[in-house]
Amino acid sequence: MNTTGINFIDELDLGEERTVLIRVDFNVPIKNGEVTDDTRILAALPTIEHAIETGAKVIVCSHLGRPGGKQSDELSMEPVGARLAKLIDTDTLLYDYEVVLPQNLIGEDVDTLLEELNPNRQIMLLENLRFHPGEKAGDDEFAEQLAALADFYVNDAFGATHRKHASVYTINKFFDRHHRGAGFLIRDEIEGLNPLLDHPTRPYVAIVGGAKVSDKLGVLKTLSKKVDTLLVGGAMAYTFLASQGVQVGDSIVEEDFLDEAGQILARAELKDLDILLPVDHRTGSDIDAAEATVTDDVDIPDGQMGLDIGPKTVDRFRQVVSSAKTVFWNGPLGVFENDAFAEGTIEVARTLADSDAYSVVGGGDSAAAVARAGVADQIGHVSTGGGASLQLVEGKPLPGIESLRPNYPFD
Repeated sequence: MNTTGINFIDELDLGEERTVLIRVDFNVPIKNGEVTDDTRILAALPTIEHAIETGAKVIVCSHLGRPGGKQSDELSMEPVGARLAKLIDTDTLLYDYEVVLPQNLIGEDVDTLLEELNPNRQIMLLENLRFHPGEKAGDDEFAEQLAALADFYVNDAFGATHRKHASVYTINKFFDRHHRGAGFLIRDEIEGLNPLLDHPTRPYVAIVGGAKVSDKLGVLKTLSKKVDTLLVGGAMAYTFLASQGVQVGDSIVEEDFLDEAGQILARAELKDLDILLPVDHRTGSDIDAAEATVTDDVDIPDGQMGLDIGPKTVDRFRQVVSSAKTVFWNGPLGVFENDAFAEGTIEVARTLADSDAYSVVGGGDSAAAVARAGVADQIGHVSTGGGASLQLVEGKPLPGIESLRPNYPFD
């Protein structure tokens, strides 16, 4: 991606007497009032800590879950703020940092707390942005009210940049080019994903898994034009197999997309593109099955669901990945949350880590899989945004980044 005209936070004139609003992606799992995975919080810390070190007043904002535009105690940012306070650590920090959480997103109480905010000891975390219906609607009025809180705006929520939401996209209308920019996480994401976009080193291999062909139809079509080999796993593989007349038992099949899947395979054959589908499976009666049954071949008997790729398929995928020079992976290859059906995904993750290829894992469950396999630090780039990385690889612009450019033509 071309970053011409995009300012990054270290290029903005932050400092004392200035206020900066940082949009982050703190959409993290919470259980019993505590954050259970702080990966996304950790990823945003360099940007937040840089802003603190400039002496500016810092406001952080994010969405959490899907509250449907209504207040919800279960989806309050309070546990996130508590975890953030424990993680902040800067060279200039003399005290434990306090994260101030107003009760509302906008209004007098927010203005008062912001006026009293001590930038040497406090930052402000706004409540869940999706408590306001204007957030997902991309509402101008809500975006302008958020913008009025600060002198500068910084987007570091890569995982939300494919959305035209108020705090990600619309808000850029209300800051001139010298007062809006991107954070270090977005810069890292662009640098990590660019090798896939600009003449990737070949052989270029893509691994695509997950539940539905319909969710990834665009990227499947795009990748089939760009890669040398496409490996397909996960539940979506059964739609492809069924389109070829393979017996898939009770596996999930998107009947409405059988023709699309068949056409992708037919076009690939005409272009000499190898699309490798599972040749055996680990099956169970349902996704909660305690044990897996390995099939002898590609067919799955009635009463059984394909829930992971089998050992023959793992070996086949391993051979392709081991000889690749560039690999993009999005989507698990089985129901890896269940130990009985995790082996295929874990083995491919380990193979990717051991390979000499430049590897990119496209966020979401794929990122969780490489973390579970203990190899995340051996991957070239692990994206924090599954949907955003897919859209970028698909060749589509990311509105939350494009709108940071000068003279961007807003809707």
